[in-house]
Amino acid sequence: MKKYLPKGSKIYLMTLEQPHFKMSEEQKEQVKKELQNDFDIYLLDFSYYRFGLRSILNWVRIVSVLVKTVFTKNIRFIHPFCMPAGAGAYLVSKFTGKKLIIDSFEPHAEAMLESNTWKKNSLAFQILWNLEKLQTSRASAFVPCVNEMQNYAKNRYRIDISDRCLESKPACVDVNLFDFNKRKNPKLLEELGLQDKIVSVYAGKFGSSYLEKEIFDFWKVCHDFWGDTFRVLILTSHKEEEINNYCRESNLDRNIVTTKFVFHEHIPSYIGLGDFGVTPFKPAASKRYGTPIKTGEYWAMGLPVVITPHISDDSDTIKKYQIGSIMNEFTEEEYLRIAKEINELLVHKEETNLHQKIRDIAEKYRGFQIAHRVYDELYGEKGRAWTF
Repeated sequence: MKKYLPKGSKIYLMTLEQPHFKMSEEQKEQVKKELQNDFDIYLLDFSYYRFGLRSILNWVRIVSVLVKTVFTKNIRFIHPFCMPAGAGAYLVSKFTGKKLIIDSFEPHAEAMLESNTWKKNSLAFQILWNLEKLQTSRASAFVPCVNEMQNYAKNRYRIDISDRCLESKPACVDVNLFDFNKRKNPKLLEELGLQDKIVSVYAGKFGSSYLEKEIFDFWKVCHDFWGDTFRVLILTSHKEEEINNYCRESNLDRNIVTTKFVFHEHIPSYIGLGDFGVTPFKPAASKRYGTPIKTGEYWAMGLPVVITPHISDDSDTIKKYQIGSIMNEFTEEEYLRIAKEINELLVHKEETNLHQKIRDIAEKYRGFQIAHRVYDELYGEKGRAWTF
């Protein structure tokens, strides 16, 4: 974004810090100094609280600080990422009269209903749902995760945004960090005991929007199909006890499952140990409109992916290019069909040049060149932002 703004422009970056990710004051000062010196980006950091009275009071303070910052720093555009951030941004835009641009435009309130995190009559849902409609009505431009989001806005918010939508920008992946050459690191394979194994890798959590028992049941069928050559690698913050319980409930041999918590900069090397990835979203209507970053990361490392139906454009892409399998049902018969389909891909991977084919798809559909096009169209010399 900074690359396409006029020379001398500044970005004020507002973040919420969760307690377990909170930086020390020394770390924070170092980050602030690097952002300012290298990019002319100024960090405005605030604490995060789960929804409740404390969170509401915190947002009152945040909005007050941001409104003051907008006026004192002569800020022209309010540019939030995703709808929860857009809720606060809407208030700042409304109080200051500045233009609002919603990035990574996808539904959130209804997603929280579908995951049973919120109830429809809950205060949290009602606040965000109404603020989603208000920001959709007010915004001067949208950068959706998928083009289909225009139909969602029209059908659910009753607002036509077709004349305000830019090219869709999915969750882009740094294909340089997710370096194809990091696949099957011999040292890590030996360290984790994964040499000559068929490895299903998953980076993420279970529960909420993600399948739980179903995915462990799937791995149980995979183990029955491939035998001792099959292994599971889970990159997660879940505790060992939780993983043990999942394995026990699905009768999955705990000895074939390896779990690790890995910082993001090391994720590529560990994903690269896999032979196929899984994106186990619970099938829900709202998932059609966002883009899971993990699928793009698997693709960047050349991995075929097992995914549920109607997840962003990813499910359709996997089906179209035959680079994985769609989990349409949660039955043993379906899990066995998927294992056989993945096995067929892996058996013929050399003759089909499978890994390079998938890597090319990652670069085309998830590369940062998409973000460059979007921000050039928005903030470049002839960008749309200057005509609002």
